[in-house]
Amino acid sequence: MRFMYAVPPRLRCAVSIRLPLAVPALALCMSLTIAFAAHAGPAPAGSPRHMSDAPSAEAAPTTTASALRLNEFLAGPARDWDGDGTVSTRDDEWIELVNTGAAALDLSSFYFTDGDSVPRFAFSGTIAPGGRRVVFGSESYAWEKATAHPAFGLSLGNTGDQVILWQVVGAESLEVDHFTYVSHEAAADRALGRVPDGTGDWVLLDALNPYTGSLIPGSTGCAPTPGSANTCSATEARRVSWGGMKSLYR
Repeated sequence: MRFMYAVPPRLRCAVSIRLPLAVPALALCMSLTIAFAAHAGPAPAGSPRHMSDAPSAEAAPTTTASALRLNEFLAGPARDWDGDGTVSTRDDEWIELVNTGAAALDLSSFYFTDGDSVPRFAFSGTIAPGGRRVVFGSESYAWEKATAHPAFGLSLGNTGDQVILWQVVGAESLEVDHFTYVSHEAAADRALGRVPDGTGDWVLLDALNPYTGSLIPGSTGCAPTPGSANTCSATEARRVSWGGMKSLYR
């Protein structure tokens, strides 16, 4: 028979083996799984255990419930968001997490990736109930260099990407939270945030660069608030032509 075994995407290959019909396929599958798991090697030094085994963007990841949530992020910085005196498209990107629970959380098992599932930052310390944790691209870049990961910062795409929060549980990396955004949401100094914090819908925070298009989410006129509560109370504006406006009053 012809037995095909698909190797995990990070190994970038596949195996095709021709065997007699008498060889049990299950035994072969088990032996190949063990062999390739051994070949993959351990996670890089300084990383949470099995952090490098985050499911690829093509796979459907296993999820887990947590009070820690993605809360706000900005992918297209055009000003000095991290306060180091220099405007940098890498260092001034940022993400914000919020603890929606009633107890403090240990952050040491959590890490962040963009859509390619490459670890961009591993968290440490604790976060208080209702607390926020902001990570700038400069902090991500320093962590990547210190832990021998590819050093690109948060690497948030400006034409669309994903923000993904993971937790290492036992031998697995489980998805905690994610959001997929598109290009108009990643324009200069536009952020996306949940309103209310941690539990609400994602809205466009575009006060610094108003969005005048018709895509969803639309403009709110609210400003990004890294490290502070998302208190935007504006209703998204829907563009209507003059003819459409007149028709409402006929």
